[in-house]
Amino acid sequence: MKHFPQTVNKIKSAPQQIKIIAGQWRGTNLKVLLKEGVRPTSNRIRETLFNWLQVSIEGSDCLDMFAGSGALGFEAVSRGASSAVIIDTDPAIIKLLTEQSQRLQANNIKTICADSLQYIEQTQNQFDTIFIDPPFAQYDLVEILNKISRSGILKDNTAIYVEAQVGNLPLNLPQSWLWKRQSKAGDVEYGLIET
Repeated sequence: MKHFPQTVNKIKSAPQQIKIIAGQWRGTNLKVLLKEGVRPTSNRIRETLFNWLQVSIEGSDCLDMFAGSGALGFEAVSRGASSAVIIDTDPAIIKLLTEQSQRLQANNIKTICADSLQYIEQTQNQFDTIFIDPPFAQYDLVEILNKISRSGILKDNTAIYVEAQVGNLPLNLPQSWLWKRQSKAGDVEYGLIET
């Protein structure tokens, strides 16, 4: 996996907890481990993202590939997604996310300690919505998207959310994929791809 130098000011430390914005768990706090690379998607960005997804999130199967705080996967299920697979390579993060899903009795959230790129090559599962929000400057987003396009995890019209530092959203997408929406907030640039 390629590594890239940090190109903008260091992202502020993650909060110790975040709040689910809407749905069945609205107002519920999720604990966040303060570890390097863990950078929960802000409330403002999550609100925009789920406004974009409001028509399609209900009943969808979701994959949160670089979970960190788990905010995107938990928010999706809170808002009516059928299921979420939440992946992170850090055992301590997965332990905390598993405890939080048990506390919420979220039987439709599956937490996995694994490399998400290996997971997508091996799984038989398919997804309607995929969240890609890796630690900034550690992953090549073009490589991630190409691996997804070659995998068998996409359903018809899967929506793929990507979050990156400003200036780092990929311009070149796999064939027939299109940017449906894009926006910026501070040092963060994010968008939704239509496959």
